[in-house]
Amino acid sequence: MSTSTVPEVRRGSAAAAAVLIAAACMPILGSTSIAPLQPAMVAAFPTQPGAQVLVGLILTAPALVIGLTALFAGRLIDRLGRKRVLIVALFFYAIAGTAPLWLPTLPAILASRVLVGLAEAAIFATALATVSDLFDGHRRARTFGLLTLVTGVAAVVFIGASGALGSSDWRTPFWLYAIAIPIAIVALFVLKPDPARGEKVVLPRLPWRRLLAPILFTLLGGAVFYVPVSMLSFRLGEVGITATAAIGGISAVAALALALASLLFPLLFRRVPRILLPLAFGLLGVGLLLIGLAPQLPLVIVGAVIANVGAGLLLSTLQTWIVQGLPYEQRGRASGASTAFLFIGEFLAPLIVFGLAAGIGLGPAIAVIGVVGLVGAVLGGVLARSVGRES
Repeated sequence: MSTSTVPEVRRGSAAAAAVLIAAACMPILGSTSIAPLQPAMVAAFPTQPGAQVLVGLILTAPALVIGLTALFAGRLIDRLGRKRVLIVALFFYAIAGTAPLWLPTLPAILASRVLVGLAEAAIFATALATVSDLFDGHRRARTFGLLTLVTGVAAVVFIGASGALGSSDWRTPFWLYAIAIPIAIVALFVLKPDPARGEKVVLPRLPWRRLLAPILFTLLGGAVFYVPVSMLSFRLGEVGITATAAIGGISAVAALALALASLLFPLLFRRVPRILLPLAFGLLGVGLLLIGLAPQLPLVIVGAVIANVGAGLLLSTLQTWIVQGLPYEQRGRASGASTAFLFIGEFLAPLIVFGLAAGIGLGPAIAVIGVVGLVGAVLGGVLARSVGRES
C-alpha cells in the first residue's frame, strides 16, 4: 500500500507531453551548442591565459553541474511541485544561457555555464518526473521513447544550427537559449497545477535499496552510451575520414538509428520488457567493439549504427525503470537521482576513454568500453531473471 498523501496528477494530454519533451531538449542544447564554437571562442580571447582549457570547461561544466546537483533539484521538485520548479528553471536557463552574448571574459562565461547546469538539472529531472506523473504503463513507455527520439534529433539540429549561426560571430548561437522562454510560457498554460501542498511537507524516505540497481545501471549506462557520441569523430579520423561534412553525415546516420530504436521501445516494452536492459547493453557493447576494432570505414559505420540502436533502447529503459512503482512524492527525487548519475556517467566517459587511449590507443580503448557494455548486458540478464523468479 502506498504511503502517498498527495493525490496523483491528472492524466496527461498530448500537449503536456509535447511541452515536457521540448523542455527536456534544453539540456541537450546546453551540451551541444558550444562544440562547433570552441576554436572561434579561443581565437576571440588571444590574451586570456589557458583559453583552450577554459573553453573546454565551458563545454563540459553544465554536465558536471547536473551530475552534482540533480539530486538536490529532485528534492525541490518533490517539495515545491513540478510546474513551479519547471517554469522558474526555464526562465533562469534562458537568462543564464544568453548571458555570453554580453559577458566580456571567458571566466565570466564559465560562471554563467555553471548556472546553466543548475537550471538544466531542475529542467531535466522535472520533465522525467512529470512524464511519470501524467502517464503510466504503455503510454509512459511511449512518451519516454518519444523523449529519447526528440532529444536525439535535437542534438543534431542544435549542432547544425549553432555551427551555421556561429559562422559570422561566435556569440550569435547563444540566442538559441531564449527558446526556453516560449516553452515556459506554454508550460504555464498547458500543465495542470500541482496538487495542493500543506505548509509543512513531510517527504517519505526513498526506498534506496530498491533504487540502487537502476541508479548503478544508469551510471554505467551514461558512460557506455556517451562513448559513441563523444568518440566517433575521433575514431573516424583514425580510419581516414577527416572532412567535417563526412563526419557529420555519418553521425547523422547513427543518430537516425537511435531515433528509430526510440520509436520501437514502446512496442518492445509491451511485449518483452525483461530483455530490454540486457538487449540495450548488448547492442552497445557489440557496436563499440566494432567501432574500436574494425579496420575499415564500413564496419565502423555498422558499429555506430548498432551502438546507437542500443543507446536508444537503453535511455528509455532506464528512465522507465527508475520511477516504476513509486508514488508521486518520491518521483521527483528518483528522477533527480537518475538525471545525476546519467550525466556523471556522460562526464566520465571521455575522461576514461582518453585515459585508456594514452596507454593502448583510441580504438582498443573504445573496445574496452564495449566489453564493459557486454558485462552490463550479462548483469542485466541476471537481474531480469531474478526479478522474473520473484514476480
